[in-house]
Amino acid sequence: MFPRLAEQYRSVVHDLVMSLQALAKSLQNSNVAATCYICGDGRDGQGASFVANLGDNHMVRFLVSDFGISWVESRNGHELVKLEGAEAIQELQRVAQVLQIPPVRNRQRAEA
Repeated sequence: MFPRLAEQYRSVVHDLVMSLQALAKSLQNSNVAATCYICGDGRDGQGASFVANLGDNHMVRFLVSDFGISWVESRNGHELVKLEGAEAIQELQRVAQVLQIPPVRNRQRAEA
């Protein structure tokens, strides 16, 4: 049972790494400062560090590796929120959806 669970977790990490790369590229194409650094070769583990600038010195960092998953949100260099595991993935999804809404629609939602 444990080897199967370990392999499933490695698969989740791999999927997250691929998704983070795609998200960073998409945000860069939308003129949002975002980077995704990959480490590992996939055989002995893999991981990624995703960082996006949300403006006004507001940054998010999502780290994924064989050791864990975490989300850190900061403003002006001060940590605001730190989440781990499933909560970190859910927050990444929420922010990704908000960031990928075209700016005009984003303003209209804020005004509603």
